[in-house]
Amino acid sequence: MASRAKHEMTEAHKAALAEGRAQGRAVRAYLEARETNRPKRGRKRSPESMRQRMAAIARELATADPMSQLHLVQERMDLDATLAAAETIVDLTALEDDFARAARHYGERKGISYSAWREVGVPAALLKRAGISRG
Repeated sequence: MASRAKHEMTEAHKAALAEGRAQGRAVRAYLEARETNRPKRGRKRSPESMRQRMAAIARELATADPMSQLHLVQERMDLDATLAAAETIVDLTALEDDFARAARHYGERKGISYSAWREVGVPAALLKRAGISRG
């Protein structure tokens, strides 16, 4: 059995791999942040109405039967999480900047079309800034 010669990677190859990983991270971070912060369907609840409902739950818990308590506690926990998320301001500016620097090269290397970027929700203005065109 013949042994294979061990090939060392050149510094240029290592740098290219590192750049590809960085581009992938920038694209992934932006797309995941967009997905996480996408507006939800349905009627929007105001923070004040959520606080009012949480106060009502606190009053109802005092006299609720055990099964109702379980459901009220879960509703309170859900409202608390929703309220915290509603009060968190997400600034996508830095992620958009990183995406704009990386997306064109990433897309060229992976064969991703303008239409595919648009279908996953990347705004046309951001694609233009990244240097990605329809043609």
